Amino acid sequence: MLGLDLETTGRDRAVDVPVSAALVDMIGGVIVRTRSFLINPGRPIPEEATMIHGITDEHARHGLPLGTAVSRLSAEVRHAAENGIPLVGMNLCYDLTMLDVQASAHLGVSIEDPRLNVLDALVLDRHVDRYRRGKRRLGQLALHYGVELRDAHDALGDAKAAVAVVQAIVRTYPELENLGLGELTRLQGLWHREWAEGYSSWCEREGLPPLDASDMEWPIAHPFWF
Repeated sequence: MLGLDLETTGRDRAVDVPVSAALVDMIGGVIVRTRSFLINPGRPIPEEATMIHGITDEHARHGLPLGTAVSRLSAEVRHAAENGIPLVGMNLCYDLTMLDVQASAHLGVSIEDPRLNVLDALVLDRHVDRYRRGKRRLGQLALHYGVELRDAHDALGDAKAAVAVVQAIVRTYPELENLGLGELTRLQGLWHREWAEGYSSWCEREGLPPLDASDMEWPIAHPFWF
């Protein structure tokens, strides 16, 4: 498995950019290598984002240039796709969409690859335990599945926890393990759309704006921001 997590300047995956990233290599259920690095976003980091992950403008100035970081992360995703290594994380559609937008902007190419397999802790948990009440942020999932989450909102801590949560979900629901990675990736796309359509309908009934069409897409969305 290859765990991935980004800490960013904000919540808008079409506009915001990463300020740190972490990658976790796991073989046979054991973490064999970790990599994390700071990223200079080339723009001010909003105070509300700094309050979450602790990365300030002064700190970020010492990070990799955004284009360099995007190139490095894109290469990791491409290597995973080419070698049948599943990419694992929490709400990965956020991270992968942001990375795809930035790869298109800085490298002129998309990270989309039909060979890429993805295991998303959020999508899997919503499907296997859809009626459980409560929030489903990484902290809540870690607590529910008995996973230790150290350094929440630190990219490396979150990446490690997300990989452990996915492992715990598969142990708890062994029927998932009987599916091939390609089939499981395909099904997660369907499960995500089913959840998104249901949530969007609920929003409309409550007088709230429905989800955008791109919110139905997974694992990479195509937001319309211009």
